[in-house]
Amino acid sequence: MDNILVIQPLVALIAGVLILIMPRLLNYVVAIYLIVIGVLGLWPQLGSLGT
Repeated sequence: MDNILVIQPLVALIAGVLILIMPRLLNYVVAIYLIVIGVLGLWPQLGSLGT
């Protein structure tokens, strides 16, 4: 569960940088961000399978 807390800010940071570099990517970056956060929220045990 702790891995999700680390992954969310990292994904948000990457998304923010991509939007700053290429504003045309806004729709794609937001969609990918929402999908990633949604998947992590639905299956929180995915982050802890390796440990």
